[in-house]
Amino acid sequence: MNGDFSPEEKDGFYKAVFSRRDVRSHFTSEPIDEKALSRILNAAHHAPSVGFSQPWNFILIKDKESRRKVKDSFDKERIRSSNLIEDPKRSKYLSLRLEGILDSALNVCVTYDPSKFGPFVIGRSSIPETGIYSVCCAIQNLWLAARAEDIGVGWVSILSNDDLKNILDIPEHVIPVAYLCLGHVTGFAEKPDLEKAGWLDRLALKDVVYYEKWNNVSDPNWKQIREMIISNLD
Repeated sequence: MNGDFSPEEKDGFYKAVFSRRDVRSHFTSEPIDEKALSRILNAAHHAPSVGFSQPWNFILIKDKESRRKVKDSFDKERIRSSNLIEDPKRSKYLSLRLEGILDSALNVCVTYDPSKFGPFVIGRSSIPETGIYSVCCAIQNLWLAARAEDIGVGWVSILSNDDLKNILDIPEHVIPVAYLCLGHVTGFAEKPDLEKAGWLDRLALKDVVYYEKWNNVSDPNWKQIREMIISNLD
């Protein structure tokens, strides 16, 4: 585990980063190998966490009835959220495929438990949200590990957390952070679905990097890295 990464290992890491997709369709019926699933979960569990609090739990869900109830929650929330926008955006939104709850081999609900290791967690007293940020780190680890195992992952965020708590018997103090669909897929798309559908464009890296202070885009001390960001990355 120690030592530098070889060029091949670096390439493998960046391949996982750039080819990771939020998968909503194209799931196959092939089951997930349990050894691969164990590796994926172990990678998630080795994410960084504020104060080493490891505030996550992973609920693995195969039961069809539970998943149908989650799908019902999605359908209800999808209609509710569509009322926040007007046509033609509303019609386009409703036409998008945004979940694979019943089609995927496995669903995973990732939760945040703020009570782990007691009320005081190093680093969380000033910014309480760092607990949830830690869970998000675990989710990203899970997503990248799944991609390396050729497993697609889709994050379903159009859900009611109250519904999830009722369906999955989650205690009141525990917060559902992510509801994920995992499974083998027929292929990973070249571009994210929403980018391909024209919902939003990918921002250029140069447009999201500032130097020293907010909205400062031309600090001379950062000229070289700025030129590299503009010219060498797509």
